[in-house]
Amino acid sequence: MSTTRFALRAGGVLAVAGAVALVTAPGAFAHVTANVTTAVQGSYSVITFRVPNEEDNAGTVKLQVTFPDSYPIPGASVRPVPGWKSQIDVEPLPSPVKENNLDVKKAVKTITWTADAGTRINPGEFQEFAVSAGPLPDDTDELQFPAVQTYDNGVVVNWTDAPPAAGQKEPEHPSPSIKLQTKANAPGAMDMSAMGATGGVTDTASSTAVSDNTARWLGGAGLLVGAIGVGFGVGAVLRSRRPATATVTAAKEDEGKSE
Repeated sequence: MSTTRFALRAGGVLAVAGAVALVTAPGAFAHVTANVTTAVQGSYSVITFRVPNEEDNAGTVKLQVTFPDSYPIPGASVRPVPGWKSQIDVEPLPSPVKENNLDVKKAVKTITWTADAGTRINPGEFQEFAVSAGPLPDDTDELQFPAVQTYDNGVVVNWTDAPPAAGQKEPEHPSPSIKLQTKANAPGAMDMSAMGATGGVTDTASSTAVSDNTARWLGGAGLLVGAIGVGFGVGAVLRSRRPATATVTAAKEDEGKSE
C-alpha cells in the first residue's frame, strides 16, 4: 500500500471516529446553557440561552428561565424568535435592594418561551433564546438561571442543580450560569485616568486623532514615493532601449552608404 493511500485511509478513520465521539459524547453537549460574550457588573449584557434536544422521539416546546432572587436584575428584553412567544414576568421585591447605588424595587422573575402550534426543537437540533438584561449586580461574580425544559411528550427536565464544589463531579442537570467581570477587568474598559475635568475623554482622544492623522500622512507619502519610483523605473527602461535603437539605425545608414 502506498504512503499516500495509507494516509488517506487513516485520515478517513480519524474523521469517522471524531464524528462518532461528537454524537455519542454525553454531558455538556446536551445541557441547557447560558452564554455571554462579556458580562460586566453594573452593565447590561446579552445572555443567550442555548437549548438542545435530548429526546429521541419528542420536541422541546417550552423553556422557562428563572432569574436570581439573591441578585435581582431590574429589566430585560428578548430577541424575537420565529415561531415562539415570550413572556417576561416582573415582580416587586419584598424590600428594596441596593445595587449600583440604586434602590431596586422590582426585578425580573421569569422569562418563558412557548412554541407556536407546529413549532418545536426537533431531535438533534437546538435553539437559542437571547435576552438583554441589566443592570447586572455589582456584588457577585456569578449568576445562576435555573431553567425548566418541556417536551411535547410530557417530559419535563429541571436544569436546577447547583454548581459543584471544587473537585466534585458535575451534576446531571446543572443550572445555566454566567460569570461576571468587574468594570476594571472588563475588556475595553475606559481608562478613568484619561477623563478630563469636564468628564470627557481628553488626552486619549487627542492622541488617537494625532496618531490617525500621522498614519494617513505616512500612507500618502508612501504612495507618492512609490509612484515616483515607478516613474524612475519606466524612464530607466526607456533610456536603456534608446541606445540599441540608435545603433541599429546607424548601422542601416552605414550599410546604405556602402552600397
